[in-house]
Amino acid sequence: MRSALLLLLTFVTNMVFSQTFEETIDSKKLGGSRNFSVTLPPYYEQNVDKKYPTLLILDGEYLSAPFNGILKYGNYWDDLPEMIVISVYQNYGEQRFKDSEFDEAGLPSGSGAAFFEFLGMELLPYVEGKYRTQPFRVIAGHDTTAGFLNFYLYKDNPVFNGYISLAPEMAPEMEKRVAERLATIQKPVMYYQASGQGDLPELRDKTAALDQNIKAIGNKNFRYQYDDFPGASHYSLVAQAIPHALYFIFDGYQPISMVEFQDKIVKLDSGYTQYLIDKYENLEKNMGLKVTPRLTDFKAIEAAIVKNKAYPELQDLSKYAEKQYPKTTLSVYHQALYYEKMGEYKKAIKTYNSAFTREAIRELSKDYMLNRAERLKNKKDESITEEYSDPEVQYDENGNVIEPTSEEGEKKEDEE
Repeated sequence: MRSALLLLLTFVTNMVFSQTFEETIDSKKLGGSRNFSVTLPPYYEQNVDKKYPTLLILDGEYLSAPFNGILKYGNYWDDLPEMIVISVYQNYGEQRFKDSEFDEAGLPSGSGAAFFEFLGMELLPYVEGKYRTQPFRVIAGHDTTAGFLNFYLYKDNPVFNGYISLAPEMAPEMEKRVAERLATIQKPVMYYQASGQGDLPELRDKTAALDQNIKAIGNKNFRYQYDDFPGASHYSLVAQAIPHALYFIFDGYQPISMVEFQDKIVKLDSGYTQYLIDKYENLEKNMGLKVTPRLTDFKAIEAAIVKNKAYPELQDLSKYAEKQYPKTTLSVYHQALYYEKMGEYKKAIKTYNSAFTREAIRELSKDYMLNRAERLKNKKDESITEEYSDPEVQYDENGNVIEPTSEEGEKKEDEE
């Protein structure tokens, strides 16, 4: 019996946590095979409809573990998205240098040109054909491979959206060409580079030159960050840079924090719900990440609306909740809370009670909603709707704006 339980426990543990698969691909571009690994998010098999961004790590033998560690930590707090991580093995013999080969003009050549095409034309299509991916790709490398990954920016339509260049060893003219390309590329690009003050002077000089060239660009269609870590060596800077890089690439993904709430949201004069809408629309627009708005973010916006007594915006929040969490109690709660805050208690009671036909979500259980209605039972309506009303705007009995007819609109324009 104990053996059977141990076997079952081992199976369940492996199913949830053992998500790294060693693979080999036969490459026409390389004229041989190449080993790599794919690390999937813990619940990849269970979340069958979910798609994930990809992170391609060069020098995978030693960069894979720290990247996966920070991603796992960020995933735990929902600060970083779950990703499919591709780790390419290059640290045997002179392979990483052959993969990064360039000519005197500073362009990929020979085995470097072959490896360049292998990643974009064979490896990525293979992974994206086998696994569920979103069209957002990040590439990372260290010294030789960090310089190599910059070659993808030389293309008019770069394969990758995010670039993590750690102590790069650059090809000739790269400190100028990368800046020139960033100035002209139209698609959203996130570019991160790092160096350490204890690194080799010839490497630091070029990263500093690239930093100055990028900062001189006027109209930026990209996001950029450069870290120069005090006291860090060529190798220790990697451990410091990886969390900086990932949090930079996915800036805006994190849930609304207390600092964001206090410094940005509460200080708004209006547009609280629009702030929430924009946050998630920008994630999809700039990163291709389709993320369902978090319930904690709904609560933060609700708190800002109530704190600033901008009660009519609870109706906007209710509509957005209905779109994101249909058939749940969330939208009903915000609509009922609007009526309650506006002193229209009869409508609030009726709306709270209507949650009985809805699916509970978090603490907004059916009992919670019915109890809210019960607490308002003996209160008489004390509507404050007029305090918020615009004399030019008319509302129906449910508090929704009545759009003027075309004739009324034309008449108003004539009067103006």
